[in-house]
Amino acid sequence: MTWAIPAIAAMLLAFAAISRKVAGTPLTAPIAFTVGGLALGAEGVGLIEVDVTGEIIKLLAEVTLALVLFTDASNVDLTALRPEIALPARLLGFGLPLTIAAGFGAAVLVFDDFGWPEALLLAVILAPTDAALGQAVVTLPSLPTRVRQGLNVESGLNDGICVPLFLIVLAIARAESGAIGGGSAAILVAEQIGYGILAGLGAGAVAAAIVVVAGGRDAIDPLWIQIVPVAAAVLAYTIAVPLGGSGFIAAFVGGLAFGAIRRRAGGELSHMIEESGDLFNAVTFIVFGAVLLGPALGHLSWQVLVYAALSLTVVRMVPVALSLVGLHARGPTIAFLGWFGPRGLATIVFVVLIVEESGELPHENLLLTTALVTIGASVLAHGLTAAPLADRYAAWFRGHPRPETLHIEASGERLGDVRPRVDDGG
Repeated sequence: MTWAIPAIAAMLLAFAAISRKVAGTPLTAPIAFTVGGLALGAEGVGLIEVDVTGEIIKLLAEVTLALVLFTDASNVDLTALRPEIALPARLLGFGLPLTIAAGFGAAVLVFDDFGWPEALLLAVILAPTDAALGQAVVTLPSLPTRVRQGLNVESGLNDGICVPLFLIVLAIARAESGAIGGGSAAILVAEQIGYGILAGLGAGAVAAAIVVVAGGRDAIDPLWIQIVPVAAAVLAYTIAVPLGGSGFIAAFVGGLAFGAIRRRAGGELSHMIEESGDLFNAVTFIVFGAVLLGPALGHLSWQVLVYAALSLTVVRMVPVALSLVGLHARGPTIAFLGWFGPRGLATIVFVVLIVEESGELPHENLLLTTALVTIGASVLAHGLTAAPLADRYAAWFRGHPRPETLHIEASGERLGDVRPRVDDGG
């Protein structure tokens, strides 16, 4: 631990020095930090050696995800999103459940040793996407707006959706293995979800009221108004956990409540919390490479590699294609949306939470190795392809405009009388 913090700080400084030069290139921040972590970790030169079961790893991962969940949820404006909601609604409402089902089926086929709870748990762990791993895909202005926004909203919301699913399936898996009783598992899940929702609603409402009331009276300094959402995310998390609730659910619900209430006050409040989240996210990927991925690479098997490949291709791409039926999206759009479902932060945190209760699942090491190798493969594959494939897709779209309109329905609800096609960027 002596040299871990200086090594991490030096890596952050080194990347900062070239960050503008590498923007839009295949060298993404997650790739740089993961590879750097591998080089400096126990499997490399040994400068970053942190106990994977220690409190520091858990705290880092949980703070990072809590900030990201709160930020993503608070930025959701359903009123403004309504004209463009068809694509993210399909990806979340149909694509996500189908992805979990496909991941479960693939795990059952590939891993002979897994019982159904562990197979389902692996599928849920790898279901959330992380747009930060392919930043060009959600930031390149030449890409169709609906495609960029659809992937961004999907990534922002599926973490929060998957958290309660993860808690439920993990409790089932632990109960099946005999680590806890079935009744205890049900109570645990109910408390985590219930207290998480209550804590989130309370913290988000209080923070939003401060912005609306005190901000309306010009009583808040501009610097301190940026601190409000950071404090609200921390408050939601730290209220929920002592009560037995999920801090992640609290952060997500708190962000939804905060955004819905404070939006009437206007203004931009997300600079500090987004920058804090980016910093913690960078450190998390360094630690991921140094402490988690390095040891996992020493336990590779053909089953692990096959499942990782399936998870990043068929398990994601087929459900996305099925979820877009009826939206008249063209082949390149379907392929682009299907490929860019990177696995990142949420999956890392789910792994850390399992490690925290190590030994409660019969095939825990195999499950964790598979998840970690899949994340590592995703960091590399999606990072390297994000910029070139985004440019290629944007060029294809410019050459194949389609201005026609049609009726679009998502999740059984008509979203408007006339809407542009999914791959119409106008």
